[in-house]
Amino acid sequence: MIQVLWFTLLVRFLVLISLQEVTSHGDHPFAKIGIHQVTFALNDAAYVKVSPEILGSKDQNSELVTVHISNPNPSIDDWIGVFSPANFSDSTCLPENSRFSPPYLCSAPIKFQYANYTNPNYKVIGEASLKLQLINQRSDFSFALFTGGLSTPKLVAVSNTVAFENPNAPVYPRLAQGKTWDEMTVTWTSGYGINEAEPFVEWGKIDGDQRCSSAGTLTFDRHSMCGAPARTLGWRDPGFIHTSFLKDLWPNQVYTYKLGHKLLNGTIIWSRMYKFKSSPYPGQDSVQRVIIFGDMGKDEADGSNEYNNFQPGSLNTTKQLIDDLENYDIVFHIGDICYANGYLSQWDQFTSQIEPIASTVPYMTASGNHERDWPDSGSFYENNDSGGECGVVAQTMFQVPAVNKDKFWYSTDYGMFRFCIADSEHDWREGTEQYNFIKQCFASVDRRKQPWLIFIAHRVLGYSSSLNYAVEGSFGEPMGRDGLQKLWQKYKVDIAVYGHEHNYERTCPVYENICMSDEKNHYKGGLNGTIHVVAGGAGASLTPFAPLKTTWSIYRDYDHGFVKVTAFDHSTLLFEYKKSRDGKVYDSFTVSRDYRDILACTVDSCSSTTLAS
Repeated sequence: MIQVLWFTLLVRFLVLISLQEVTSHGDHPFAKIGIHQVTFALNDAAYVKVSPEILGSKDQNSELVTVHISNPNPSIDDWIGVFSPANFSDSTCLPENSRFSPPYLCSAPIKFQYANYTNPNYKVIGEASLKLQLINQRSDFSFALFTGGLSTPKLVAVSNTVAFENPNAPVYPRLAQGKTWDEMTVTWTSGYGINEAEPFVEWGKIDGDQRCSSAGTLTFDRHSMCGAPARTLGWRDPGFIHTSFLKDLWPNQVYTYKLGHKLLNGTIIWSRMYKFKSSPYPGQDSVQRVIIFGDMGKDEADGSNEYNNFQPGSLNTTKQLIDDLENYDIVFHIGDICYANGYLSQWDQFTSQIEPIASTVPYMTASGNHERDWPDSGSFYENNDSGGECGVVAQTMFQVPAVNKDKFWYSTDYGMFRFCIADSEHDWREGTEQYNFIKQCFASVDRRKQPWLIFIAHRVLGYSSSLNYAVEGSFGEPMGRDGLQKLWQKYKVDIAVYGHEHNYERTCPVYENICMSDEKNHYKGGLNGTIHVVAGGAGASLTPFAPLKTTWSIYRDYDHGFVKVTAFDHSTLLFEYKKSRDGKVYDSFTVSRDYRDILACTVDSCSSTTLAS
């Protein structure tokens, strides 16, 4: 009894610590800025000058600018805010309620940095210079100098306006699997509406004939958001999101493509040329390599956003994936995509960050709490984690082969793999629409052709010894395993992968809390259970583990990383966990088996039989 009480007190103490550590589940950095508290302290002797004023002259979509600051009354908490559109006064927005006036500044900056970030003598001399990176976001930019810190900012000076040569240009393509194996979708962002230009993709095999496929166009407005800050200070016009469907692809072929917009006068605005490799035929026997991770978020390469430990591993993970781009075929980012949390400018910055990856291989997404959850919006969890986005932004920015994108569950085939992607932000329990989908996804796969069956969800519907779950006594999402466990076992799901907890953990092949094998690294024959993996450490602030070792946990790592799964053929699979800081493998296992091993019965996997003829 004393030991139980001691453990309970210890867990509660560690939870209090973890609540301070896991900042990515708290306020967004921009929420620290007291926009409603802004006052004017304009000083004619202070100035902010930015150069160059015209960006993208060589068709680049990102560029560094130099910000020169001069302030006759400097202080250690002076900071620069980058605003886009450049006019950020209250004349550009309406109050949420007619009885209240808008704040002096009606939008949050898209990024910010302290004036003394690279100038330690700024407080003494009042002069500073910063290098900040801007990306093409369909509007112009201005830079504002504030004193008084973030909580009570006073506006001191505003810079000249800076803009990209063509702010409406098509940018940041994102590939995704279509509803059939021979279809690839291309989604991108531009400033051209359907009344200004016709969007399309020109594509074809390398050195082959090129064809054009039209694109559909979507957007959303402030009133599509469910609450603040997404529909207030965090709102920013998303531009137009275009999606084209490239069909009747040959398997394993390299295609080139470029994005186009035909203006009303006949002029065509082009993106640069990109390329991708089409998917293998379902069951095709070739080497197939898959990357899976969750909770990556974004970070600024220029060091801006003073709270840059919000997703400290994000740039490392992105860099590893860009450097290794030739050695994998498809990516699954399984929820908590960019942690915009209602500050919509961050979605552009995220799609810019992943462009080298998402423009080259299918970038498949799952729905997480920071994309979907909002009270009274139909989400299974009644919290504010999406910052008022309530799924609208993620569902528009990224294409998936779901029947209804608000019900963000779907299946996709990649060669010898079948992936069943659940939406943990909607009810998955037995008897629900989603439960029936998951069951059908498992039951419909031909394991002779596609022997590797993978289940994916954002929240840990299986097993985790993270402190958050340990204190609840569930060691996984409460109710998560209740109905799904028998499906995993019946249909012999090989691996289940989750995000949400910002760490890495791998279990034994487990069923009902019991390891079904004593092997840890080299599995031969049937697994007799499902291996559960938490891969939510791709970028966001890390989540601690409980101070005890569960019987089913084989490997745990409190660090940033991602997983890679390689199917060499129908009988051999390699699983690897790599750290984001160096790209090296820190955990791995192999599976070697024949088709008859999948057919063989194990505990609760086969119906009762009789010897009667």
